[in-house]
Amino acid sequence: MAHIGLIRVLSTTDRRLLNAHGRVVRDATGHRVTSRAVADQPHGIHDDASHDAAAPKVRSVADSLSREVDGILISCSSDPALDELRETLSVPVVGAGSAGAAAALSLGTRVGVLTLNSATPGAVSRVLGRHLLAAESPHGVLTTSDLLTPSGVFETYRAAERLLNADVDVILQACTGLTSMGVAAELRRRSSVPVVDAVLAAGTALATEISARRQLEMRVS
Repeated sequence: MAHIGLIRVLSTTDRRLLNAHGRVVRDATGHRVTSRAVADQPHGIHDDASHDAAAPKVRSVADSLSREVDGILISCSSDPALDELRETLSVPVVGAGSAGAAAALSLGTRVGVLTLNSATPGAVSRVLGRHLLAAESPHGVLTTSDLLTPSGVFETYRAAERLLNADVDVILQACTGLTSMGVAAELRRRSSVPVVDAVLAAGTALATEISARRQLEMRVS
């Protein structure tokens, strides 16, 4: 069993909320997951300023985690500090944004992105390129905290309906707060197209890389 370190960019003392993404990854991969949250980000990442504030905190948490885990998952669709960590750490590092986008491209060519607000994270749009057909966000939602309300859930489903009306052939949940809400199963039930959970995509990609590295080490030894 591998050990994955998962970094949340939403600061919380609620253990259930903190470990929500880790449970998804654990259940999908069978690996042990340790979740850590950055400090002083009560609303997560929702704009450039909050992204810039979170990046050094993600680096700090990752540096600490890397001593005890086999790989690190940045559970945020904007992939803060991803490139820097890949250059400095010896363990594999995967970001939810780019991993989710890559998974979406494996399932379709007209990708609809479900975002926190009107801006699609750069980590997602860079991977999708011309295949990003449409992006929608829940009305009235400004931060991750807003998602975790009855109106946030309702507006999320309405945003997904707008994507379907735009003729997308796959939907990417490009806000990891949607994983905390646990709406993927209901979105799949309501949709006629595949729905990609970015956290699950990142966890699967990371587990695959960890397994590949272990197999290589066994051959060498």
